[in-house]
Amino acid sequence: MGDGEWLTARFEEHRGRLRAVAYRMLGSVSEADDAVQDAWLRLRRADTTEVENLGAWLTTVVARVCLNQLRSRQHRREDPLDVRVPDPIVSPESGVDPEYEAVLADSVGLALLVVLETLTPAERLAFVLHDMFAVPFDQIAPMIERSPDAARQLASRARRRIRGQAPAPDPDVRRQRAVVDAFFAASRAGDFAALVAVLDPDVVLRSDGGPARPGMTFTLRGAEAVAGQAFASGRLSPFVRPALVNGAAGAVVAMRGQAQFVMAFTVAGGRIVAIDVLADPERLRDVDVTDLFGQ
Repeated sequence: MGDGEWLTARFEEHRGRLRAVAYRMLGSVSEADDAVQDAWLRLRRADTTEVENLGAWLTTVVARVCLNQLRSRQHRREDPLDVRVPDPIVSPESGVDPEYEAVLADSVGLALLVVLETLTPAERLAFVLHDMFAVPFDQIAPMIERSPDAARQLASRARRRIRGQAPAPDPDVRRQRAVVDAFFAASRAGDFAALVAVLDPDVVLRSDGGPARPGMTFTLRGAEAVAGQAFASGRLSPFVRPALVNGAAGAVVAMRGQAQFVMAFTVAGGRIVAIDVLADPERLRDVDVTDLFGQ
């Protein structure tokens, strides 16, 4: 095996982890893949003969690329929207595409990614690298030009926000699906009381319509408010297709083979605690619904 083949093989050993880091940092599969490709190009140009831990070196490179991307994204947003729902990974109920299994490991639900969007770039990096990938704070600190103690504080601050806004979902996807099915059944039947019953009293509904549909960007809180919205949207019931959204029970509203909405549900304690809706037509064009029909 030549040097080029050896380097390629070593890089491929780490690709899954690098994609997972980048997706959690950026909330976009395409941008995550770009960050990983950037790391590959940098690896090819770099002299790594003195590098003892190639995986750690590559993780640092990808994290720095993502940090720069987040900072650039932050500067471009002069008037940030109230809600940004990251790009979902939509799969048929039969299971997640093996290509995305590493990316979605550790239950990286859409609700968690929505909350990560509210963090500063430094908070997001410190939390993602330490809490999700066990990178020590003394390795994180130089990336954000802070001390290890300061990096630890950033991760702690992020952790508190996430604990309050993105509760851990019930692990059994079949039980999640039963709750989500009950939600849509109540919506179809126009049964407001049944809708309220399946929702946590403090449920939050976040919708991101993007620049094209600003009226679809909003946040609702409380069971009655969310049930009212679902009740008003009951006419869409014939177009609902069950799906896995980031590995959890979700749904896609599709018409004429095109996704109109992607709905991610967080079910905890047998009730829906969060609904995150992507309604941005630009990003919905990239959602393949082919495998969702005929289920």
